[in-house]
Amino acid sequence: MSKPQQGYLLIADISGYTMYLSQSELEHAQEVLQVLLELLIDHTKPPLAISRTAGDAVISYGLQDSFLQGQTFVELIEDTYVAFRRRIDLMVLNNACQCNACANIATLDLKFFVHYGAFAIQQLGGHDELVGSDVNLIHRLLKNSVTEQTGIRAYTLYTDAAIRQLALDGICEKLVAHQEAYEHLGEVTVWVQDMHPVWQTKKETLRISIPPDRIALQVSAEIALPPHQVWDYLAQPAYRSLIIGSDRQEILERKAGRIDAGSQFQCYHGDQIIMQTVIQWRPFEQMTTRDLVPIPGTHITVVMDYSLEPCEHGTRLVETWERANGSFYARTLTGLVMKDKRKQAQINIERFRAATERDAAAHRASADSPDANR
Repeated sequence: MSKPQQGYLLIADISGYTMYLSQSELEHAQEVLQVLLELLIDHTKPPLAISRTAGDAVISYGLQDSFLQGQTFVELIEDTYVAFRRRIDLMVLNNACQCNACANIATLDLKFFVHYGAFAIQQLGGHDELVGSDVNLIHRLLKNSVTEQTGIRAYTLYTDAAIRQLALDGICEKLVAHQEAYEHLGEVTVWVQDMHPVWQTKKETLRISIPPDRIALQVSAEIALPPHQVWDYLAQPAYRSLIIGSDRQEILERKAGRIDAGSQFQCYHGDQIIMQTVIQWRPFEQMTTRDLVPIPGTHITVVMDYSLEPCEHGTRLVETWERANGSFYARTLTGLVMKDKRKQAQINIERFRAATERDAAAHRASADSPDANR
């Protein structure tokens, strides 16, 4: 058994499955469960590692030193939920079987439980068994009164410890505060996020794209990291500065503690400040900003798009610049500048690639060191 470590615990639990199973033919019900569990396993991304599956749940963990930003972790959970709901909808749409198991697929939903604390890892039966009082706590939280007291059926439940460690205090205004009490544990404060609005928003959001005839410049790089990790770096000012070529950046106008459409990146280029307003925020897929660039006597706006595409060796990051908007003078001046900008833009995106791969490798080396697992 390893020495106790600090880290994150996550349980993805398919809700409604016990009732579904009692009312369904076992053979088809098992097939449905296998498909959904495989989806949850596929969406358990590093630095999370799967401990084991337990019936209708997937249990995973991540060590503190190798973890993502708090917002990226929230978006990873939301992305998993959206994929789960899409799969349910597709199974319902493509169903031609009249058995109860297939007819009742739409009754299934998904809940997540997130906690931060201490745990040890021991190898047992071919999987990583997590032990410790914090592990007991998150399992106790599976039995709760959230739905009875709030009416929320599909949710992510964050313990107060997880909220603090992930620095998610700002999003609590959009969450529901809740209390649970357990023997030997006393009262536990948790925060509940309703996942149904996440699904509705994702379904209804139209994608913004730059028309081919409006593209002024486009560069790309293949990064040896999965999309969710590239996205995590792309949202960090220190790494965004590399791809933009700025001295430094600050994030303004967070929405309920999160970067979202309407948030701004304030970029410092010497004495010049360029404001980048986020107009599209599609985690792990696409980020689009409208940049206000001051020039003597006027200003221009340029839309910049960052698309992430899975590829054989990781992620292909594509940076696209739209032709400038503004006065004729501003557009002409920008057009001249763009002719010389392509080479520097490619250099910048390669710097971003090198820096992110180097940092990720350092985190992997730290997590794999003998001291980290003793």
